[in-house]
Amino acid sequence: MKRLFYWILALSLLLTACKEDIPNHYAEPSDEYLSISPDYSQMTIPYNIAPLNFRINEQADTYLAVAYSNTGKAIKAEGQKIRWKLKAWKALLEANKGQNLTIDLYLKRGEQWYKYPHLLLFIAEEPIDPYISYRLIEPGYALFENLSINQRNLTNFEEKIIFSNTPLSTTDKGQCINCHSYQNYNKTGNMQFHVRQHLGGTVIVQDGKAMKMNLKTDYTISNGVYPAWHPTLNLIAYSVNDTYQNFHTNNVEKIEVMDHQSDLILYDIAKNEVRTIANDSLELETFPAWSADGKYLYYASATMPEGLQDGEAYAIEQYNEFYYNLYRKAFDPDTYEFTATDTLFMASNHQKSATFPRESPDGRYLLFTLGDYGNFHIWHKSSDLYLIDLQSGESRNLRELNSPDVESYHSWSSNGHWIIFSSRRDDGSYTRPYIAYFKDGKASKPFILPQENPDFYGEFFKSYNIPEFMVAPVPISRQDLISTVKGEAQTVNYRTTENDKIIKTEKRENGKENIYQ
Repeated sequence: MKRLFYWILALSLLLTACKEDIPNHYAEPSDEYLSISPDYSQMTIPYNIAPLNFRINEQADTYLAVAYSNTGKAIKAEGQKIRWKLKAWKALLEANKGQNLTIDLYLKRGEQWYKYPHLLLFIAEEPIDPYISYRLIEPGYALFENLSINQRNLTNFEEKIIFSNTPLSTTDKGQCINCHSYQNYNKTGNMQFHVRQHLGGTVIVQDGKAMKMNLKTDYTISNGVYPAWHPTLNLIAYSVNDTYQNFHTNNVEKIEVMDHQSDLILYDIAKNEVRTIANDSLELETFPAWSADGKYLYYASATMPEGLQDGEAYAIEQYNEFYYNLYRKAFDPDTYEFTATDTLFMASNHQKSATFPRESPDGRYLLFTLGDYGNFHIWHKSSDLYLIDLQSGESRNLRELNSPDVESYHSWSSNGHWIIFSSRRDDGSYTRPYIAYFKDGKASKPFILPQENPDFYGEFFKSYNIPEFMVAPVPISRQDLISTVKGEAQTVNYRTTENDKIIKTEKRENGKENIYQ
Protein backbone atom coordinates (compact mmCIF):
# COMPACT_ATOMS: atom_id res chain seq x y z
CA MET A 1 0.00 0.00 0.00
CA LYS A 2 2.88 2.35 0.91
CA ARG A 3 4.62 1.51 -2.37
CA LEU A 4 1.44 2.43 -4.31
CA PHE A 5 1.27 5.75 -2.46
CA TYR A 6 4.87 6.65 -3.38
CA TRP A 7 4.27 5.61 -6.98
CA ILE A 8 1.21 7.92 -7.24
CA LEU A 9 3.17 10.73 -5.58
CA ALA A 10 6.06 10.33 -8.01
CA LEU A 11 3.69 10.32 -10.98
CA SER A 12 1.97 13.45 -9.68
CA LEU A 13 5.30 15.26 -9.31
CA LEU A 14 6.31 14.18 -12.81
CA LEU A 15 3.10 15.48 -14.32
CA THR A 16 3.49 18.76 -12.40
CA ALA A 17 7.04 19.12 -13.68
CA CYS A 18 5.82 18.70 -17.25
CA LYS A 19 3.55 21.74 -16.92
CA GLU A 20 5.09 24.75 -18.61
CA ASP A 21 5.79 27.78 -16.47
CA ILE A 22 5.17 31.22 -17.93
CA PRO A 23 8.44 32.05 -19.76
CA ASN A 24 10.56 34.85 -18.33
CA HIS A 25 12.80 35.12 -21.36
CA TYR A 26 11.40 35.23 -24.86
CA ALA A 27 11.68 36.92 -28.21
CA GLU A 28 8.87 39.09 -29.54
CA PRO A 29 8.21 38.82 -33.29
CA SER A 30 7.84 42.36 -34.60
CA ASP A 31 4.17 43.03 -35.43
CA GLU A 32 3.65 39.39 -36.38
CA TYR A 33 0.02 38.33 -36.23
CA LEU A 34 -0.60 34.90 -34.77
CA SER A 35 -3.50 33.24 -36.56
CA ILE A 36 -6.03 31.42 -34.38
CA SER A 37 -9.36 29.78 -35.17
CA PRO A 38 -11.98 30.62 -34.27
CA ASP A 39 -10.96 34.27 -34.13
CA TYR A 40 -11.54 35.33 -30.52
CA SER A 41 -9.88 38.74 -30.39
CA GLN A 42 -10.94 42.36 -29.80
CA MET A 43 -14.49 41.53 -28.75
CA THR A 44 -16.84 41.78 -25.79
CA ILE A 45 -17.94 38.54 -24.14
CA PRO A 46 -20.45 37.68 -21.38
CA TYR A 47 -19.02 36.66 -18.00
CA ASN A 48 -21.08 33.45 -18.04
CA ILE A 49 -20.06 32.19 -21.49
CA ALA A 50 -18.43 28.78 -22.00
CA PRO A 51 -14.64 28.76 -22.50
CA LEU A 52 -13.45 30.25 -25.77
CA ASN A 53 -11.31 27.34 -26.95
CA PHE A 54 -9.23 27.86 -30.08
CA ARG A 55 -6.51 26.39 -32.30
CA ILE A 56 -3.18 28.15 -32.90
CA ASN A 57 -2.55 27.98 -36.64
CA GLU A 58 1.26 28.08 -36.47
CA GLN A 59 3.77 25.28 -36.13
CA ALA A 60 5.86 25.04 -32.97
CA ASP A 61 7.24 22.47 -30.55
CA THR A 62 5.38 23.79 -27.52
CA TYR A 63 2.33 26.04 -27.08
CA LEU A 64 1.18 27.99 -24.06
CA ALA A 65 -1.73 30.39 -23.53
CA VAL A 66 -2.15 32.47 -20.37
CA ALA A 67 -5.38 34.32 -19.53
CA TYR A 68 -5.58 36.93 -16.79
CA SER A 69 -7.42 40.03 -15.61
CA ASN A 70 -7.37 42.44 -12.67
CA THR A 71 -8.51 39.96 -10.04
CA GLY A 72 -7.58 36.36 -9.32
CA LYS A 73 -4.91 34.01 -10.61
CA ALA A 74 -3.95 33.65 -14.23
CA ILE A 75 -5.10 30.44 -15.90
CA LYS A 76 -3.02 28.44 -18.37
CA ALA A 77 -3.69 26.03 -21.22
CA GLU A 78 -1.18 24.10 -23.29
CA GLY A 79 -1.11 22.53 -26.73
CA GLN A 80 -1.89 23.69 -30.25
CA LYS A 81 -5.55 23.27 -29.35
CA ILE A 82 -6.12 25.65 -26.44
CA ARG A 83 -8.81 24.24 -24.12
CA TRP A 84 -9.48 26.15 -20.93
CA LYS A 85 -10.62 24.32 -17.80
CA LEU A 86 -14.29 25.16 -17.30
CA LYS A 87 -14.19 25.82 -13.54
CA ALA A 88 -11.09 28.05 -13.70
CA TRP A 89 -12.42 29.95 -16.75
CA LYS A 90 -15.77 30.66 -15.10
CA ALA A 91 -14.13 31.81 -11.87
CA LEU A 92 -11.81 34.21 -13.72
CA LEU A 93 -14.60 35.81 -15.74
CA GLU A 94 -17.02 35.98 -12.80
CA ALA A 95 -14.45 37.84 -10.71
CA ASN A 96 -13.67 40.38 -13.44
CA LYS A 97 -17.00 41.66 -14.78
CA GLY A 98 -16.52 44.99 -16.51
CA GLN A 99 -12.75 44.43 -16.91
CA ASN A 100 -10.43 43.45 -19.73
CA LEU A 101 -9.40 39.85 -20.28
CA THR A 102 -5.90 39.44 -21.68
CA ILE A 103 -4.65 36.23 -23.29
CA ASP A 104 -0.89 35.96 -23.84
CA LEU A 105 0.32 33.46 -26.43
CA TYR A 106 3.74 31.77 -26.26
CA LEU A 107 5.26 29.43 -28.84
CA LYS A 108 8.50 27.52 -28.36
CA ARG A 109 10.67 26.39 -31.27
CA GLY A 110 13.73 24.46 -30.25
CA GLU A 111 15.01 26.18 -27.11
CA GLN A 112 13.60 29.59 -27.99
CA TRP A 113 10.30 30.96 -26.67
CA TYR A 114 8.36 33.56 -28.65
CA LYS A 115 5.67 35.80 -27.22
CA TYR A 116 3.09 37.03 -29.72
CA PRO A 117 0.78 40.06 -29.49
CA HIS A 118 -1.88 39.20 -26.94
CA LEU A 119 -5.60 38.80 -27.42
CA LEU A 120 -7.56 41.52 -25.68
CA LEU A 121 -11.22 40.98 -24.79
CA PHE A 122 -13.70 42.81 -22.58
CA ILE A 123 -15.87 41.01 -20.03
CA ALA A 124 -19.35 42.55 -20.02
CA GLU A 125 -21.25 43.00 -16.78
CA GLU A 126 -24.49 41.82 -18.38
CA PRO A 127 -24.99 38.02 -18.57
CA ILE A 128 -26.16 36.15 -21.62
CA ASP A 129 -29.24 33.92 -21.47
CA PRO A 130 -28.02 30.45 -20.49
CA TYR A 131 -29.63 28.58 -23.40
CA ILE A 132 -30.20 28.78 -27.13
CA SER A 133 -32.01 26.41 -29.47
CA TYR A 134 -31.63 25.87 -33.20
CA ARG A 135 -32.42 23.46 -36.00
CA LEU A 136 -29.54 21.46 -37.47
CA ILE A 137 -29.89 20.76 -41.19
CA GLU A 138 -27.71 19.92 -44.17
CA PRO A 139 -27.55 23.01 -46.41
CA GLY A 140 -29.21 21.30 -49.36
CA TYR A 141 -32.26 22.20 -51.39
CA ALA A 142 -34.65 19.36 -50.68
CA LEU A 143 -32.96 16.79 -48.39
CA PHE A 144 -34.27 16.65 -44.84
CA GLU A 145 -34.03 12.99 -43.81
CA ASN A 146 -31.96 13.82 -40.73
CA LEU A 147 -33.12 16.94 -38.89
CA SER A 148 -33.13 17.86 -35.24
CA ILE A 149 -34.08 20.80 -33.05
CA ASN A 150 -31.41 21.09 -30.36
CA GLN A 151 -30.80 23.18 -27.27
CA ARG A 152 -27.37 24.25 -26.09
CA ASN A 153 -26.24 25.44 -22.67
CA LEU A 154 -24.16 28.57 -23.33
CA THR A 155 -22.42 28.40 -19.94
CA ASN A 156 -20.81 25.07 -20.86
CA PHE A 157 -20.85 22.73 -23.84
CA GLU A 158 -23.88 20.60 -23.03
CA GLU A 159 -26.18 20.00 -26.00
CA LYS A 160 -29.48 18.11 -26.02
CA ILE A 161 -31.89 17.10 -28.79
CA ILE A 162 -35.36 18.54 -28.23
CA PHE A 163 -36.86 16.66 -31.16
CA SER A 164 -35.48 14.72 -34.11
CA ASN A 165 -37.28 13.44 -37.17
CA THR A 166 -35.17 10.27 -37.43
CA PRO A 167 -37.38 8.03 -35.22
CA LEU A 168 -40.50 8.74 -37.31
CA SER A 169 -39.12 9.56 -40.78
CA THR A 170 -38.39 6.90 -43.41
CA THR A 171 -37.39 7.02 -47.05
CA ASP A 172 -40.98 6.56 -48.23
CA LYS A 173 -42.53 8.62 -45.44
CA GLY A 174 -40.28 11.66 -45.10
CA GLN A 175 -40.77 14.15 -42.30
CA CYS A 176 -39.52 17.73 -42.03
CA ILE A 177 -39.47 19.69 -38.76
CA ASN A 178 -39.04 23.44 -38.48
CA CYS A 179 -40.04 26.80 -36.99
CA HIS A 180 -39.50 26.23 -33.26
CA SER A 181 -40.72 29.13 -31.13
CA TYR A 182 -41.11 29.94 -27.43
CA GLN A 183 -43.30 32.18 -25.33
CA ASN A 184 -41.23 34.98 -23.76
CA TYR A 185 -37.81 33.28 -23.93
CA ASN A 186 -39.31 30.03 -22.63
CA LYS A 187 -40.02 31.60 -19.23
CA THR A 188 -43.38 29.81 -19.22
CA GLY A 189 -42.14 26.53 -20.70
CA ASN A 190 -44.58 27.01 -23.60
CA MET A 191 -43.23 26.26 -27.07
CA GLN A 192 -44.25 25.10 -30.52
CA PHE A 193 -42.74 23.61 -33.68
CA HIS A 194 -44.04 22.25 -36.96
CA VAL A 195 -43.96 18.72 -38.34
CA ARG A 196 -44.38 18.65 -42.12
CA GLN A 197 -45.44 15.81 -44.44
CA HIS A 198 -45.48 12.42 -42.61
CA LEU A 199 -47.52 12.71 -39.37
CA GLY A 200 -47.76 16.44 -40.03
CA GLY A 201 -49.11 19.03 -37.64
CA THR A 202 -48.16 21.88 -35.32
CA VAL A 203 -46.93 20.66 -31.94
CA ILE A 204 -47.86 23.05 -29.13
CA VAL A 205 -46.50 22.55 -25.62
CA GLN A 206 -48.41 24.33 -22.86
CA ASP A 207 -48.37 23.75 -19.11
CA GLY A 208 -46.07 20.78 -19.57
CA LYS A 209 -48.40 18.98 -22.01
CA ALA A 210 -48.06 18.61 -25.76
CA MET A 211 -50.79 18.52 -28.39
CA LYS A 212 -50.69 18.31 -32.19
CA MET A 213 -52.91 20.69 -34.14
CA ASN A 214 -54.00 20.97 -37.75
CA LEU A 215 -54.29 24.74 -38.19
CA LYS A 216 -55.64 24.62 -41.74
CA THR A 217 -59.24 25.77 -42.23
CA ASP A 218 -61.43 26.36 -45.27
CA TYR A 219 -60.80 30.08 -44.84
CA THR A 220 -56.99 30.08 -44.65
CA ILE A 221 -54.29 29.41 -47.22
CA SER A 222 -52.35 26.75 -45.34
CA ASN A 223 -51.26 25.45 -41.99
CA GLY A 224 -49.45 27.92 -39.76
CA VAL A 225 -45.96 28.64 -41.02
CA TYR A 226 -43.87 31.37 -39.36
CA PRO A 227 -44.92 31.67 -35.68
CA ALA A 228 -44.85 34.41 -33.06
CA TRP A 229 -46.05 33.57 -29.53
CA HIS A 230 -47.54 36.49 -27.62
CA PRO A 231 -45.31 37.30 -24.60
CA THR A 232 -48.09 36.95 -22.00
CA LEU A 233 -51.28 35.67 -23.65
CA ASN A 234 -52.10 32.21 -25.00
CA LEU A 235 -52.06 33.50 -28.56
CA ILE A 236 -49.81 32.63 -31.48
CA ALA A 237 -49.67 34.75 -34.62
CA TYR A 238 -48.78 32.86 -37.79
CA SER A 239 -48.22 33.58 -41.41
CA VAL A 240 -50.00 31.15 -43.74
CA ASN A 241 -48.14 30.73 -47.01
CA ASP A 242 -48.40 29.10 -50.40
CA THR A 243 -44.68 28.70 -51.07
CA TYR A 244 -42.61 27.19 -53.86
CA GLN A 245 -38.99 27.12 -55.00
CA ASN A 246 -37.16 27.78 -58.26
CA PHE A 247 -33.56 27.17 -59.30
CA HIS A 248 -31.24 29.51 -61.17
CA THR A 249 -28.74 28.15 -63.68
CA ASN A 250 -26.81 31.39 -64.19
CA ASN A 251 -26.94 33.31 -60.91
CA VAL A 252 -24.87 33.55 -57.76
CA GLU A 253 -28.06 32.63 -55.86
CA LYS A 254 -28.80 29.07 -56.93
CA ILE A 255 -32.18 28.72 -55.26
CA GLU A 256 -35.15 31.04 -54.88
CA VAL A 257 -38.05 30.44 -52.52
CA MET A 258 -41.10 32.64 -53.05
CA ASP A 259 -44.64 33.00 -51.77
CA HIS A 260 -47.54 32.64 -54.17
CA GLN A 261 -49.89 33.84 -51.44
CA SER A 262 -49.31 34.87 -47.84
CA ASP A 263 -51.60 36.08 -45.02
CA LEU A 264 -51.49 36.48 -41.23
CA ILE A 265 -53.70 34.65 -38.74
CA LEU A 266 -54.12 34.56 -34.95
CA TYR A 267 -54.58 31.29 -33.08
CA ASP A 268 -56.31 31.44 -29.69
CA ILE A 269 -55.10 28.31 -27.90
CA ALA A 270 -57.64 28.38 -25.06
CA LYS A 271 -60.62 28.71 -27.42
CA ASN A 272 -59.04 26.63 -30.21
CA GLU A 273 -59.97 29.34 -32.71
CA VAL A 274 -58.22 30.88 -35.70
CA ARG A 275 -59.05 34.34 -37.00
CA THR A 276 -57.58 36.39 -39.83
CA ILE A 277 -55.26 39.32 -39.07
CA ALA A 278 -54.40 40.42 -42.62
CA ASN A 279 -55.28 38.92 -46.01
CA ASP A 280 -55.02 41.59 -48.69
CA SER A 281 -55.05 39.70 -52.01
CA LEU A 282 -52.38 42.03 -53.46
CA GLU A 283 -50.10 41.85 -50.41
CA LEU A 284 -47.83 39.06 -49.18
CA GLU A 285 -47.92 39.47 -45.40
CA THR A 286 -45.43 37.29 -43.52
CA PHE A 287 -42.88 36.97 -40.65
CA PRO A 288 -45.02 38.14 -37.69
CA ALA A 289 -43.27 39.19 -34.47
CA TRP A 290 -44.77 40.66 -31.29
CA SER A 291 -43.48 43.73 -29.52
CA ALA A 292 -42.00 43.15 -26.06
CA ASP A 293 -45.12 44.53 -24.36
CA GLY A 294 -47.47 42.56 -26.61
CA LYS A 295 -49.29 45.67 -27.86
CA TYR A 296 -48.01 45.55 -31.44
CA LEU A 297 -47.51 42.91 -34.10
CA TYR A 298 -44.68 43.54 -36.53
CA TYR A 299 -44.59 41.90 -39.94
CA ALA A 300 -43.15 42.16 -43.45
CA SER A 301 -45.26 42.53 -46.57
CA ALA A 302 -44.65 42.87 -50.31
CA THR A 303 -47.02 44.30 -52.88
CA MET A 304 -47.55 42.14 -55.95
CA PRO A 305 -45.46 43.42 -58.87
CA GLU A 306 -47.51 45.15 -61.51
CA GLY A 307 -49.19 42.72 -63.86
CA LEU A 308 -49.40 39.85 -61.37
CA GLN A 309 -52.61 39.03 -59.56
CA ASP A 310 -53.47 36.72 -56.72
CA GLY A 311 -53.76 33.14 -57.93
CA GLU A 312 -51.55 33.57 -61.00
CA ALA A 313 -48.32 31.60 -61.39
CA TYR A 314 -45.26 33.69 -60.79
CA ALA A 315 -43.01 34.44 -63.73
CA ILE A 316 -39.49 33.58 -62.59
CA GLU A 317 -38.25 36.56 -64.59
CA GLN A 318 -39.88 38.79 -61.95
CA TYR A 319 -38.39 37.10 -58.88
CA ASN A 320 -36.22 40.15 -58.16
CA GLU A 321 -39.14 42.61 -58.25
CA PHE A 322 -40.58 41.51 -54.91
CA TYR A 323 -39.69 44.07 -52.23
CA TYR A 324 -40.89 43.56 -48.65
CA ASN A 325 -41.57 46.51 -46.35
CA LEU A 326 -41.96 46.55 -42.56
CA TYR A 327 -45.24 47.33 -40.77
CA ARG A 328 -46.83 46.93 -37.38
CA LYS A 329 -50.44 46.64 -36.24
CA ALA A 330 -51.68 47.91 -32.89
CA PHE A 331 -53.21 45.15 -30.75
CA ASP A 332 -55.69 45.40 -27.90
CA PRO A 333 -54.92 42.66 -25.32
CA ASP A 334 -58.43 42.97 -23.87
CA THR A 335 -60.44 42.52 -27.07
CA TYR A 336 -57.84 40.69 -29.20
CA GLU A 337 -58.56 43.20 -31.96
CA PHE A 338 -56.00 44.71 -34.34
CA THR A 339 -56.48 48.36 -35.21
CA ALA A 340 -54.18 50.95 -36.76
CA THR A 341 -51.33 49.91 -39.06
CA ASP A 342 -48.02 51.83 -39.02
CA THR A 343 -45.48 51.82 -41.83
CA LEU A 344 -42.01 51.47 -40.30
CA PHE A 345 -39.59 51.00 -43.18
CA MET A 346 -40.29 51.31 -46.90
CA ALA A 347 -37.47 49.23 -48.31
CA SER A 348 -39.20 49.22 -51.69
CA ASN A 349 -38.44 52.94 -52.05
CA HIS A 350 -34.78 51.91 -52.26
CA GLN A 351 -35.47 48.80 -54.36
CA LYS A 352 -34.57 46.67 -51.36
CA SER A 353 -36.43 44.07 -49.31
CA ALA A 354 -36.77 43.94 -45.50
CA THR A 355 -37.64 40.83 -43.46
CA PHE A 356 -37.43 39.26 -39.97
CA PRO A 357 -38.44 42.27 -37.80
CA ARG A 358 -37.50 41.74 -34.13
CA GLU A 359 -38.04 44.36 -31.39
CA SER A 360 -35.53 44.70 -28.55
CA PRO A 361 -36.86 43.79 -25.06
CA ASP A 362 -36.84 47.45 -23.98
CA GLY A 363 -38.93 48.44 -27.03
CA ARG A 364 -36.28 50.90 -28.26
CA TYR A 365 -34.90 49.18 -31.36
CA LEU A 366 -36.05 47.02 -34.24
CA LEU A 367 -33.57 44.61 -35.78
CA PHE A 368 -34.22 43.27 -39.29
CA THR A 369 -32.53 42.00 -42.42
CA LEU A 370 -32.24 43.96 -45.65
CA GLY A 371 -31.50 42.32 -48.98
CA ASP A 372 -31.80 43.09 -52.64
CA TYR A 373 -35.16 41.37 -53.14
CA GLY A 374 -37.54 38.67 -51.91
CA ASN A 375 -37.82 37.10 -48.48
CA PHE A 376 -35.47 34.09 -48.63
CA HIS A 377 -32.68 36.05 -47.01
CA ILE A 378 -31.14 32.99 -45.36
CA TRP A 379 -29.75 32.25 -48.87
CA HIS A 380 -29.26 35.78 -50.20
CA LYS A 381 -25.67 37.02 -50.08
CA SER A 382 -26.94 40.61 -50.16
CA SER A 383 -28.69 40.12 -46.81
CA ASP A 384 -27.37 42.31 -43.97
CA LEU A 385 -28.59 43.22 -40.49
CA TYR A 386 -30.14 46.68 -40.07
CA LEU A 387 -31.38 48.58 -37.02
CA ILE A 388 -34.22 51.07 -36.54
CA ASP A 389 -34.27 53.38 -33.53
CA LEU A 390 -38.00 53.36 -32.80
CA GLN A 391 -37.75 56.64 -30.87
CA SER A 392 -36.06 58.67 -33.57
CA GLY A 393 -37.17 56.62 -36.57
CA GLU A 394 -33.60 56.53 -37.88
CA SER A 395 -32.32 53.34 -39.51
CA ARG A 396 -28.79 52.22 -40.23
CA ASN A 397 -26.71 49.34 -41.51
CA LEU A 398 -25.39 47.44 -38.49
CA ARG A 399 -21.98 47.27 -40.18
CA GLU A 400 -20.19 46.02 -37.09
CA LEU A 401 -22.07 42.72 -37.46
CA ASN A 402 -22.19 42.30 -41.23
CA SER A 403 -19.90 40.50 -43.67
CA PRO A 404 -19.72 40.10 -47.48
CA ASP A 405 -21.84 36.95 -47.14
CA VAL A 406 -25.25 36.12 -45.65
CA GLU A 407 -26.46 37.55 -42.33
CA SER A 408 -30.03 36.51 -41.68
CA TYR A 409 -32.11 35.20 -38.79
CA HIS A 410 -31.52 36.94 -35.44
CA SER A 411 -32.74 36.95 -31.85
CA TRP A 412 -32.35 39.34 -28.89
CA SER A 413 -31.37 38.07 -25.45
CA SER A 414 -33.93 38.67 -22.70
CA ASN A 415 -31.92 41.60 -21.27
CA GLY A 416 -31.40 43.13 -24.74
CA HIS A 417 -27.60 43.19 -24.50
CA TRP A 418 -26.82 40.19 -26.70
CA ILE A 419 -27.76 39.38 -30.27
CA ILE A 420 -27.42 35.98 -31.87
CA PHE A 421 -27.67 35.75 -35.64
CA SER A 422 -27.08 33.39 -38.56
CA SER A 423 -24.10 33.99 -40.83
CA ARG A 424 -22.36 32.28 -43.73
CA ARG A 425 -19.23 34.42 -43.46
CA ASP A 426 -16.92 31.47 -42.87
CA ASP A 427 -17.26 29.51 -46.11
CA GLY A 428 -20.41 30.75 -47.86
CA SER A 429 -22.15 27.39 -47.54
CA TYR A 430 -22.75 26.57 -43.88
CA THR A 431 -24.80 28.80 -41.60
CA ARG A 432 -23.16 29.34 -38.21
CA PRO A 433 -24.47 31.14 -35.08
CA TYR A 434 -22.63 34.34 -34.12
CA ILE A 435 -23.08 36.30 -30.89
CA ALA A 436 -22.49 40.03 -30.32
CA TYR A 437 -22.77 42.46 -27.42
CA PHE A 438 -25.21 45.35 -27.88
CA LYS A 439 -25.46 48.59 -25.92
CA ASP A 440 -26.68 52.13 -26.65
CA GLY A 441 -27.48 51.35 -30.27
CA LYS A 442 -24.08 49.84 -31.10
CA ALA A 443 -22.85 46.28 -31.40
CA SER A 444 -19.39 44.86 -30.77
CA LYS A 445 -17.43 42.48 -32.95
CA PRO A 446 -19.33 39.17 -33.11
CA PHE A 447 -17.90 35.79 -32.11
CA ILE A 448 -18.94 32.31 -33.19
CA LEU A 449 -20.74 30.04 -30.72
CA PRO A 450 -17.92 28.45 -28.64
CA GLN A 451 -17.36 24.71 -28.94
CA GLU A 452 -15.30 22.36 -26.77
CA ASN A 453 -13.28 21.17 -29.77
CA PRO A 454 -11.65 24.14 -31.57
CA ASP A 455 -11.83 22.20 -34.85
CA PHE A 456 -15.56 21.56 -34.50
CA TYR A 457 -16.82 23.83 -37.29
CA GLY A 458 -14.32 22.47 -39.80
CA GLU A 459 -15.63 18.97 -39.19
CA PHE A 460 -19.38 19.55 -38.70
CA PHE A 461 -21.32 19.63 -41.95
CA LYS A 462 -24.68 21.03 -40.88
CA SER A 463 -26.17 24.50 -40.77
CA TYR A 464 -27.62 26.16 -37.68
CA ASN A 465 -31.09 27.42 -38.51
CA ILE A 466 -33.17 29.89 -36.44
CA PRO A 467 -31.06 30.40 -33.29
CA GLU A 468 -33.31 31.50 -30.40
CA PHE A 469 -32.37 32.61 -26.89
CA MET A 470 -33.97 30.82 -23.93
CA VAL A 471 -33.73 31.48 -20.19
CA ALA A 472 -34.51 27.86 -19.34
CA PRO A 473 -34.33 24.49 -21.08
CA VAL A 474 -37.33 22.83 -22.67
CA PRO A 475 -39.03 20.88 -19.85
CA ILE A 476 -40.88 18.26 -21.90
CA SER A 477 -39.12 15.04 -22.86
CA ARG A 478 -38.33 13.98 -26.41
CA GLN A 479 -40.28 10.76 -25.87
CA ASP A 480 -43.40 12.74 -24.95
CA LEU A 481 -43.01 14.78 -28.13
CA ILE A 482 -42.59 11.62 -30.22
CA SER A 483 -45.77 10.19 -28.71
CA THR A 484 -47.62 13.42 -29.51
CA VAL A 485 -46.43 13.49 -33.11
CA LYS A 486 -47.57 9.88 -33.58
CA GLY A 487 -51.09 10.87 -32.55
CA GLU A 488 -53.83 12.42 -34.64
CA ALA A 489 -53.83 16.18 -35.21
CA GLN A 490 -56.75 18.07 -33.71
CA THR A 491 -58.71 20.49 -35.89
CA VAL A 492 -59.34 24.15 -35.10
CA ASN A 493 -62.37 26.40 -35.57
CA TYR A 494 -62.44 29.60 -37.61
CA ARG A 495 -63.89 32.85 -36.25
CA THR A 496 -65.14 35.19 -38.96
CA THR A 497 -65.01 38.95 -38.69
CA GLU A 498 -68.66 39.18 -39.76
CA ASN A 499 -70.93 38.94 -36.71
CA ASP A 500 -68.11 37.26 -34.83
CA LYS A 501 -69.33 33.93 -36.20
CA ILE A 502 -67.52 30.69 -35.30
CA ILE A 503 -67.29 28.06 -38.02
CA LYS A 504 -66.45 24.57 -36.81
CA THR A 505 -63.90 22.62 -38.79
CA GLU A 506 -64.45 19.00 -39.72
CA LYS A 507 -61.60 16.53 -39.74
CA ARG A 508 -59.41 17.15 -42.78
CA GLU A 509 -56.00 16.46 -44.22
CA ASN A 510 -53.23 18.93 -43.46
CA GLY A 511 -53.09 21.76 -45.97
CA LYS A 512 -50.24 23.18 -48.01
CA GLU A 513 -46.94 22.99 -46.19
CA ASN A 514 -43.84 25.15 -46.10
CA ILE A 515 -40.67 23.09 -45.66
CA TYR A 516 -38.13 25.44 -47.19
CA GLN A 517 -37.01 27.37 -44.09
